Order: sequence, then C-alpha cells, then structure tokens
Amino acid sequence: MSTTDKQLRVGMVGYAFMGAAHSQAWRTVNRVYDLPARARMALICGRDAGKVADAADRLGWETYTTDWRDLVSRDDIDVVDVCTPGDSHAEIALAALAAGKHVLCEKPLANTVSEARAMAAAAATAQAAGVRSMCGFNYRRVPAVTMMRQLVADGRLGVIRHVRATYLQDWIVDPQFPLVWRLQKDRAGSGALGDIGAHIIDLTQFVTGQRITGVSAVTETFVKERPLPAESSGLAATVDGAGPVDGHGSVDGHAPATGPVTVDDAAVFVARLDGGALATYEASRFATGRKNALRVEINGSLGTVVFDLERLNELEFYDATRPTAEQGFSRILVTEGEHPYMSAWWPPGHIIGYEHSFTHQMRDFIEAIATGVDPAPSFADALQVQLVLDAVTRSAELGSSWTEVEPALAPVAA
Repeated sequence: MSTTDKQLRVGMVGYAFMGAAHSQAWRTVNRVYDLPARARMALICGRDAGKVADAADRLGWETYTTDWRDLVSRDDIDVVDVCTPGDSHAEIALAALAAGKHVLCEKPLANTVSEARAMAAAAATAQAAGVRSMCGFNYRRVPAVTMMRQLVADGRLGVIRHVRATYLQDWIVDPQFPLVWRLQKDRAGSGALGDIGAHIIDLTQFVTGQRITGVSAVTETFVKERPLPAESSGLAATVDGAGPVDGHGSVDGHAPATGPVTVDDAAVFVARLDGGALATYEASRFATGRKNALRVEINGSLGTVVFDLERLNELEFYDATRPTAEQGFSRILVTEGEHPYMSAWWPPGHIIGYEHSFTHQMRDFIEAIATGVDPAPSFADALQVQLVLDAVTRSAELGSSWTEVEPALAPVAA
C-alpha cells in the first residue's frame, strides 16, 4: 500500500458533545489537508444501542457497537478516540494501548494522578513499539494561540513576568439545573477546575514554555444540592424523567429529588512558573453572562500579547521596543496563509471557528502517526497538567497553603 493510500481506521467511544466535535473533525480533516494517511470513520461506541445507532448515522460513522471492549479488540481498528466522561478514560486508554492501538484521549487525561501516571507509563511503553498517543487539548490548535507561542519563543515579549488566565462559563448558575455527571466527583474527577481549568493550565504552559511549580488555591461549591436528572448529555438535562425544569424548580408541579454536588463550581489560584513568571488562574461555571469566555494575557519585559477565545481569529500585541510615540496595542488578524494551520482554509480575512481547532488536532495526530513522530501534548504532558490540578485541590483543602506540584515519574516533553 502506498503512503497516500494508507488508512487509519478510527473507532470512537462516546457520541455526545465531544463526540460530535471529534466526529466533525474526522469527517473534515482529509478533505482539507493533504496528509500521508486518510482517516476512516469505521466504528462508534455508546452504551445505548438506539442512541448510538442514531449517532453513527448522524455523525458519519460506518457502524456502531455498545461495547468498548469489542471496539478495542477488533483487528480492523487502528486508532481509538476516547470521548467519554473522565471515570472511564484510564480503563479504555490502557486497554487500547495494550492492544496496540493509537490513542487520542480527551482532557483531562484522567480523574486521579494515579490513573494519569499509569496512562503515561503505558504510553511510554507503547511508544517503543511505534504506538502513538495524544491528549486532546484542542485550544493549542487555534491558529492565534499557536502564533502566540511563536511570538514568545521568538523573544518578542522578552522575559516573561506575568501570566493571567481566566476561563468563565455560566451554564450551572441556576440552582435548579440538574445534577449531571459533570457535577459528580466519581464521574468527572473535579468540577470547573478539571473541566475548564485544565485548558488554561495547558494553554499557558504551552504558550510560555514554562511549567507551573507551585500554587496557592481556593475552590468553592456555591450550590451544594441539585435535582437528580433523568438523562443528560453533560451540558443539558431533564429532571425526574418528566421534562425540562421550569423556572421555579419543579417538574409538572412536583418537587424533584436532589443529590449532593461533589465537585467545585469555581477555582482560583496563584502560581509560580519555572521560568520565574508569576501567574493567576480563574476557572468558574458561575460567571453569570459568560458563556465560554477564555482569556489569556502574557506580560514580558519587551511586550504583551493577549488572546480572547470570543475573538479567536485575533491577537492583541503590544511591542514596547517601538518608539514611544508609536507604542500601543495592535490587532493582529490571524487569517493569513502563512499563519499556523491557515493555508488550507480561506482567503485572508475569512475567519474560522471553534470546530476548526479539532480539525487541526486530527491533522497533527494523523501526521504524527503516519510519519512516526510522537504527537503533542503527550500523555506525559497531560500527566503534568493532572499534577497541577492535584496541587490546586490539595492547596484548597489546606486553607490555600502554598503547595508544590509533584514531579512526574518521567521527564515531560517540552
């Protein structure tokens, strides 16, 4: 088989929000980029036969199964894409790596440090046999974020002094929003911290090239009891099987049963990075009016760069090396063909969106597998993020005491 004829037969576990985003990317990537292998959407897995059959048809998969073990063991699957809640990441990914499958796993890598360590160790073993693995921090693949990293790496900001990162949502502000799996520690591992805080931890370390070494943190759960859901897709749910919650906390006039929220609603922490920078992080799902507001600002001795996800085709850049009379924040529209990833898309000025970051992610993963290169972020990189999450949790439990980030078992890729 020639390189251009090579296929990577993909099996994906999960079909809700992330499953849909990943499916769109698998459908699109070979139609946009000329790659050394083609992704074939061979098999999708979900527990409910009716729902996964519908998802296979709607999202473009050839067939489906209700048993992820069947998916992992099949000889006609080359890549396993894990888009499930965090409590099953480790079991599925470890089985897939042991079966010789390449693995793409959504973030955060696992629910616990011990799981993440086991996954990173298994990935290192599999790597020696040519089996590749990657964690799905898709915001690295936003062209403006990749360019932000280039500006820092090229020394345009000088010595990095401050990192300021926030990720704000409001989808659980209503206390009558149901107790979906993302609000349960045994399923999700943590709340806003792991769900969205993990993104800004990875993004800022990726952009600056510096690692978080210690933190002082506070977390809060504002609503400690919520109605029990009948069914849920993670960001939307019904209560007690009777339909959506009304504006008064009841369903069909009956008060719903409730259960405890066992994760954080918000996490705030300060941090030190190993290059000397001071950093602040805020992750909240209670920021009323903020739907998906991720913002990162990097201040250096020679300039500042700012990224705002709600304006994801742009960067703000302040160049302090220019004459004083010419200084000021400039807007860089990241849509030129020479900008990262943009050569395959539209003419300059024609913007792209959220879903494109997943297409870029699949492009990089396919290219790495086909050319025998280790993709990033690796499971070792994702383990390091997990160690930061753990340090934040421990600091908050100890009254915000300064807490060092534990070292990874093996050297972490830059």
